[in-house]
Amino acid sequence: MVWIFLAAAALLALLAATIMGCNVLVGSYGRYSSDSLAKLPDVYCILVLGTSKWVKTGMENQYYRNRIEAAAQLYHSGKCKKVLVSGDNRTRSYNEPIFMRRDLLRLGVPAADIVCDFAGLRTLDSVIRFHKVFGQKEGIVVSQKFHNSRAIYIARHNGIELVGYNAKDVGLTSGIKTKLREIFSKFFCVLDVNILNTQPRFLGDPIKV
Repeated sequence: MVWIFLAAAALLALLAATIMGCNVLVGSYGRYSSDSLAKLPDVYCILVLGTSKWVKTGMENQYYRNRIEAAAQLYHSGKCKKVLVSGDNRTRSYNEPIFMRRDLLRLGVPAADIVCDFAGLRTLDSVIRFHKVFGQKEGIVVSQKFHNSRAIYIARHNGIELVGYNAKDVGLTSGIKTKLREIFSKFFCVLDVNILNTQPRFLGDPIKV
């Protein structure tokens, strides 16, 4: 029985080390993102990564609000001409791109300059579709820094030159579940990109931005 316990402990230690290694690797791509508009290049289109507008308590999700405000800042600063909002569209009542579009309109971004990607089921889908469906080989991705690093890792391993604009983060108390989930998301990101060569669930015909 002792050897079984030792083997299990060794496997758990190896798994933990692998997960942490993936987090260090993917997290290092945060160097391609910035909190400063002045440090970002001018691009034709930015990619705003979706998340739920509301949390279970009924309050607005601060991750969502900060991303929308950051995207509007980029647009109004003249850093981009088009805003691609990408997210989940699982039901009529849960449609991340539509919520993002409405809130960007409220912040003064013209409707003609907002494009919706309704098949951004997860970060990998949003990033690869940005290139394969919407024809963008470079751009700025908008999310919190920990999320941007993962998006940029996916992008640069698929020939897409993304840099990140870091929306304001959320305090540890409010965002603890998201931060914990991100640890495993970075591990699966490396698995998808480097081993499985995972592709978006949906592609389809090209869409002009």
